[in-house]
Amino acid sequence: MGISRNKATYTDTGIVNYYTGLQGLQPAEVAILERLRPQLATMKMLDMGMGGGRTTLHFAPLVKQYVGIDYSPGMVAACQKRFSDVDHPVRFEVCDARDMSQFADDSFDLILFSYNGIDYVSHRDRLSIFAEVKRVGKTDGYFLFSSHNLQALEQNLTWKKQFNINPLELYINMVSLGIFWLFNQTLSRQTIADSDYLIVRDDSHLFRLNTYYVRVRQQQKQLIQNFSDVEIYPWNRKEKVVAMDDRDMETALWLYYLCRIKG
Repeated sequence: MGISRNKATYTDTGIVNYYTGLQGLQPAEVAILERLRPQLATMKMLDMGMGGGRTTLHFAPLVKQYVGIDYSPGMVAACQKRFSDVDHPVRFEVCDARDMSQFADDSFDLILFSYNGIDYVSHRDRLSIFAEVKRVGKTDGYFLFSSHNLQALEQNLTWKKQFNINPLELYINMVSLGIFWLFNQTLSRQTIADSDYLIVRDDSHLFRLNTYYVRVRQQQKQLIQNFSDVEIYPWNRKEKVVAMDDRDMETALWLYYLCRIKG
């Protein structure tokens, strides 16, 4: 039920229009783009869940070949319209990340799944996506994705954490926290503390989405079969994490993972 709600949200016209209006990259994305820039001109890129084309704007002009996919036909149509007159080759297709059988093995040098798109499927489907990425990606190619951080969620779900000297912001924070617990009545703080991953109703699009949160060590375990050389970037900074006790590992609500694809 929750996962079908997610897809219904992403096919909603208002949500499609919202994503079509987005343009900027997040700091971690900027850092990784700059790191890969010397190689991009030789790369065939798959942009998974490209939404309204936010990442298309920045990556498509730089890569050898760009393919964007989304399971929302509305998102695909919006991108086809938005990029209809660009002077570099782009292609957009309706495709579900859990089954990318329309693409051959070893097709892409760079695969991106941004804006936590992988967090809106079940745990089993998440693992299927990783396997599909490995299949369509070339050996030693790059896979970059972002995902919600359960450690940060755990830290944020306290009344003390919501304190703000601005009375209006304090009120909004308190109301948002109360609504979270209202939508997640089967959860407890102990359940969160004991879990490696959870699917919760968070405030994304006014609590319309069921969102997967994962602890960093669990995420690393999920990746080990198909990927290597995993680097972690907090979404809001350009420097990668160098130690597991980095403060951002507890505070950044989502993290970017840059991996190499195993053969």
